[in-house]
Amino acid sequence: TVLTTWKRGRELLGERLAADAMQLQPFIASLEAGGVERVPGTAVFMTPDPAAVPHALLHSLKHYKVLHDYVVILSVKVFDVPYVPDIDRVEIQRLPGNFAQVTVQYGFKDEPDIPAALERCAAAGLPVAAMETSYFLGRETLIPKLGSRMAYWRALLFVTMFRNAGSATAYFRIPSNRVVELGSQVIL
Repeated sequence: TVLTTWKRGRELLGERLAADAMQLQPFIASLEAGGVERVPGTAVFMTPDPAAVPHALLHSLKHYKVLHDYVVILSVKVFDVPYVPDIDRVEIQRLPGNFAQVTVQYGFKDEPDIPAALERCAAAGLPVAAMETSYFLGRETLIPKLGSRMAYWRALLFVTMFRNAGSATAYFRIPSNRVVELGSQVIL
C-alpha cells in the first residue's frame, strides 16, 4: 500500500504540474519580445520535462522581474543500466536568448552530482562557473482534497511521505549556499 500510494501520488503530482506547464520555446520567444532585465551570472532551473518551463523559473520571473544573463534548463534522466559512461553524461542544446537545455544522464548505480556534470558543460563553453551559478528549485506544498482522484487517506499518507522525502539539494550534491527554493501549492 505504501509503495503504490507513493507511485500514484507521484503520478498525480506530475499530472497536476504538467497541466499548468508552459512550453519552453514560445516562452523564450515571448521574453525576447518583452525585454526582461538581465542580471550577471548563470541560473540553473531543474525540471523533469525539458520541453516545459520550470515552475521555479516562472515564479522567479514573477517575483524578481529579472533573469540571469545565462539560463540553464536542466533535467536528469536515470536509465535502467548500472552506469552511464562519462562521455555520455551530459547533452547540451543551446537555445535563443542565452538559454540552454542540459540533460544529465545517470545509471541507477551512479551517484548524481550536478555541479560535476555542469563542469563538463563549462568545458563545452557553457558559462557555469561555480561561484557565479545559482540553482533554482521548485518546492511543492501538497494539499489533500476530498473527492480527488486519490482516496483521502492515501492522499494524507502521500503528503506525509512527500514532506519527509530527502531534499533534491542533498541528493544532487548541489551546494546549499547556492540554492534558491521557490514554492507553490498543489492540490491533490
